[in-house]
Amino acid sequence: MTLSTLPMYDPPELQQVTDTWWQGLARLMQSQGISNPPNQLSRADDDAAFWRRDDLLMSQTCGYPLMTAFRDHLKLIGTPHYNVPGCEGALYSSWVIVRADHPAQALVDLRGGICALNNRTSHSGMNALRHALAPLADGRAFFAEVKVSGGHRQSVQMVAQGRADVAAIDCVTWALIEQVAPQELAGVRILTQTAKAPGLPYVTAAATDDQTCAKLKAAVHRAVEDPSLAEACRSLRVCGFSETTLSDYGVILEMEREAVDLGYPVLK
Repeated sequence: MTLSTLPMYDPPELQQVTDTWWQGLARLMQSQGISNPPNQLSRADDDAAFWRRDDLLMSQTCGYPLMTAFRDHLKLIGTPHYNVPGCEGALYSSWVIVRADHPAQALVDLRGGICALNNRTSHSGMNALRHALAPLADGRAFFAEVKVSGGHRQSVQMVAQGRADVAAIDCVTWALIEQVAPQELAGVRILTQTAKAPGLPYVTAAATDDQTCAKLKAAVHRAVEDPSLAEACRSLRVCGFSETTLSDYGVILEMEREAVDLGYPVLK
């Protein structure tokens, strides 16, 4: 028995669509010779617990933990493409947002403010923003305070409500919020964009054999072209798939190294 999760772009408003996408993908896995993929996705508050399991057939994670804490626990399948502004093929970026009435015209204008951070292990919310701020920080704290919100959507709410001045939001998450709850974006605006990096990858347990991994890749390739899944793909904004490698994700660690070399190892 195996389990699968797709937690990264799974807002409540789209969970039924995500389930449809998974059921079609599982059907195509079976056609590739994968026996008994899970009929249903597993969902829990602690996604990281799934990423440590040897019976994980498929999940989606963030590139930063893939390259750091979970490098020995996960094997890369590849990277889905998303049809949203800020993405380009397998690459994505973050929107740095502020309140709609905030006077800031550039990142430097945010010095001394309050930053909302989805979590400390996020590339889009932390690493990409740290990389953007490092040349401006002069090796010192840039913000008066950094508040961990627990998620991108919560970070948007904190900025909109005036409890934070700035946050970096995954561009896919931003597009999905705009799609399902546009009113949540009414009080914020995009200030700038971070550098692009490979997007959130599909992964399997490190214990998964290479033959099964090849079948998973083949199933995803077929899924993004399957007419019966076209509506689900449109709703989830999925438009392609690349068989990326860990070396492709090295840019994420390079962005971290650049910040460290500039004396800004911690977003603060």
